[in-house]
Amino acid sequence: MAAHLKKRVYEEFSKVVQIPHEEAPAKKLRLSKPSKSAALHVDLCKATNSTDALQYLLQFARKPVEAESVEGVIRILLEHYYKENDNSVRLKIASLLGLLSKTRGFSPDCIFDDAINTLSNENSHQVLAQLLGTLLVIGTQLPESPAVRLRLTEVACKHLSDTHFGVRNKCLQLLGGLGVADAPLLKDGEGSSSSSGAVREVQTIISDYFADQDPRVRTAALKAMLQLHERGMKIHQIIYEQACRLLSDDYEQVRSAAVQMVWVLSQLYPESIVPIPSSNEEIRLVDDAFGKISHMVSDGSWTVRVQAAKTLGSMLQVSPHFLEQTLDKKLMSDLRRKRTAHERAKELFASGEFSSGRKWADDAPKEKLDTNTVSLIASGACGAFVHGLEDEMFEVRIAAVEALCQLACSSPSFAEKCLDFLVDMFNDEIEEVRLQSIHVLREISTHITLREDQLDTVLAVLEDSSRDIREALHELLCYTNVSTKECIQLALLELLKNLNKYPTDRNSVWKCLKFLGSRHPTLVLPLVPELLSTHPYFDTPEPDMDDPAYIAVLVLVFNAAKSCPTMPALFSDHTFRHYAYLRDSLSHLVPPLRLPGRKQVYSLDSVDSDAGSGSVESAQLFLQQSLHRVSTIQNLETPGGQDLLDFTIRDLQRLGELQTELAGAADFCATYLRCQLLLMKALQEKLWNTAVPLCLKQNVTATAAAQQIVEETYKLEFLYSGLENRQVATIHHVRLQAKALQLILTARTRQGLDPLVSSEKFLQEVESFQRQFLPELPHLQDSFAEKLLELMPRLSSCKPVELVKILQATLRQSGVPQLRLPERIHRATATIIEPTGESDNPLRFTTGLVLALDIDATLEHVQNPQNTVKVQVLYPDGQSHVIHPKPADFRNPGPDRHRLITQVYLSHSAWTEPSQIEVRLLLAYSSASSSPSKSMTGWSDSFDGPPPPEPAVEGTIPFSKAVKVYIMPKPARR
Repeated sequence: MAAHLKKRVYEEFSKVVQIPHEEAPAKKLRLSKPSKSAALHVDLCKATNSTDALQYLLQFARKPVEAESVEGVIRILLEHYYKENDNSVRLKIASLLGLLSKTRGFSPDCIFDDAINTLSNENSHQVLAQLLGTLLVIGTQLPESPAVRLRLTEVACKHLSDTHFGVRNKCLQLLGGLGVADAPLLKDGEGSSSSSGAVREVQTIISDYFADQDPRVRTAALKAMLQLHERGMKIHQIIYEQACRLLSDDYEQVRSAAVQMVWVLSQLYPESIVPIPSSNEEIRLVDDAFGKISHMVSDGSWTVRVQAAKTLGSMLQVSPHFLEQTLDKKLMSDLRRKRTAHERAKELFASGEFSSGRKWADDAPKEKLDTNTVSLIASGACGAFVHGLEDEMFEVRIAAVEALCQLACSSPSFAEKCLDFLVDMFNDEIEEVRLQSIHVLREISTHITLREDQLDTVLAVLEDSSRDIREALHELLCYTNVSTKECIQLALLELLKNLNKYPTDRNSVWKCLKFLGSRHPTLVLPLVPELLSTHPYFDTPEPDMDDPAYIAVLVLVFNAAKSCPTMPALFSDHTFRHYAYLRDSLSHLVPPLRLPGRKQVYSLDSVDSDAGSGSVESAQLFLQQSLHRVSTIQNLETPGGQDLLDFTIRDLQRLGELQTELAGAADFCATYLRCQLLLMKALQEKLWNTAVPLCLKQNVTATAAAQQIVEETYKLEFLYSGLENRQVATIHHVRLQAKALQLILTARTRQGLDPLVSSEKFLQEVESFQRQFLPELPHLQDSFAEKLLELMPRLSSCKPVELVKILQATLRQSGVPQLRLPERIHRATATIIEPTGESDNPLRFTTGLVLALDIDATLEHVQNPQNTVKVQVLYPDGQSHVIHPKPADFRNPGPDRHRLITQVYLSHSAWTEPSQIEVRLLLAYSSASSSPSKSMTGWSDSFDGPPPPEPAVEGTIPFSKAVKVYIMPKPARR
């Protein structure tokens, strides 16, 4: 019985196995997503009251909706909208309609009519306002449909007479965002089209609500008019008078928007003539607007005062005499225009009377003057900046300082007049105001020359405890002109006091004196005997070269001597020796000089100084020729090609040292060619023609070379700025070659699953390279990537062993892509100023506690340093700590320049003797930052789209020299 049963089971199993050999119809599977509209309909039908429905709608709002389902969802929402009696539920539905209309890939024209129909029977003002906001969203999504815009503006005009301010606000937003200039509109309640008086223009309708009883509507009307201007519609000049009246509105937001409106019209019609109220005179519109906005600097709201002060800075077309009135409080007398002495004498002569002095007030004006009715233009501009600079709110003072800067940069005469006011701001109680006033004076320094009393006020800031303030002042003195030699003497004395009080300012003070000397050689010349303590008959003692104050004096004198050939005759013998020493040790501060009788010593400096900018063009030509020469390397034998690369790399490195303008490009090319040299050495024939066990040493060398190439490519990509897509594609191409080499070496030394996984990963990287750099592939002709992409169909289906053979042959046969350089490449560099690493005295601290080490470094051409720059501390026992500085530790003194001033906290166990730690700066990078980011919205479908990106490669690149610091952790006392 058991045998018979086994036989039956075996026969049935055989039938099942043989079914695939028959031609059975294949079933097609179709993946479908659950319908969002059906789920929402079920939820809303389950709701027993308005609270449940509102809860379901809130839950639904948190879920993404794909573009295909949006229309169905909106239909369900509209169906429930007409059934719902609760205002809060209808309000939420109206809000969801607007959100769904923004879904990427969905065009809301199919729901446009339905959205408008919801307005007809709506009684709630809040829901009506939300529905109008939804229509604004729909109209914004359909910008190319004039019919939609016209219909929406008609809807807005129809509801402008609503009693609720929120509805009127939304209608005005619709008119501002979608209004058309050449479309006449019918305002609700003004009759039919048969009445010609009912036809209004959109600007006229909006301007009617400048006088609305609700201040929020007045604000919305002004903002709608400003939005028309932003959309390119020219605002009518007739609006100017209405906007000026709103400058005296009781509501702060209205006045703020009115300031913007007056400024816009002053830029549109600057030369138009407008009358002065209560006077027969006329004035340019830009001057009238300048006076009215100047009057707002004394507004009761500090936000309006800030905005008015900022706006004044951009009114560059104003007349000079109105501009100068902003600095004088006493220009007007009884708010009337002062007549000249000639006019007054002429009037007295015509009347035949002069004041005898016997009768009281016999020279009083004949007309009675009501000062409340007089409002001349000058009364507004009078002392506007004086009020702004003396304001109680520091934000207003900063805005006034910035506005002065903008106006002074365009008017040298105004810059001279506002100099005293800016210098007075150096004594402000708020550090930010002081810093901003220093920066402003630095920007207008080309137009001004400081007097001795002004310089005295400026130099008093050197006592400030803030390092940022002192360094900003040093920067200001670098570009400032002074009037007398006493000013130079005063500046030097105060800078030496600063150096004595704050020794960490040493480099900043030296740099300041360098520019001060080079700008004023004739003023420094009479001070040289006193500064160098020389005497015509007696020898004076030689000063100490380790004294920073003496070095500061020499820096001032030597930079002045560059433009003053008579000055070296006043030098002592030891001064010439000190020049030679400083020229070698501080070459960035001491210029090359032609010294009498010492041509053989200083001829090299003279040649360097005469090199000029002409050598830059020849250096660029040499760089291009070197790259072109390397492009023919595939025509040479292996030893010859390697020698050519070696010589070219050496030449480019030397070129970068000689020409600082081309240092970034030369270093970039040298690093790229070093990668090609490493790749060429790793692919030489004797390595690949030997059995694996016999060439283990060569395998190790090739593996290290491949890893080094990958690291160098990350340096090329993230350490240099100014790269274009073509250069980035070339860098990724070299990295692809290095990864192919790593795959080949892995397959030669290992067996099993590793080559299979590595090959699949490599093919994914090839596809990613093709996807990311498709436009750049024509520039990579005859390269490894081009040959690899031609073989992709074959590579995808072959075995790992065959894939490795193909990669090996392709690598050895492919050429070197020619490198094309962009206009400008800069290398990110960092220089650690403090600590200097020169001291032999160890920093002592108790074991287990912390030591604060001050770090001061300058950064050049670093993008986003707050997120990328880190400090590394390496201890003698191999421990390494990486510290991320705070964003507040970075300063930005100039374009492409940053300053890092921070503290690093050190701690360690007890040592028997002092040892050195190394401090360096690292540049962090992530490969995800270089790939184009794909933003995902909340309403987009999360199931469709490109495959998930590869995990980002993160690392750090050292980009500063390591500084060694002695420390000594002492054992704690018992």
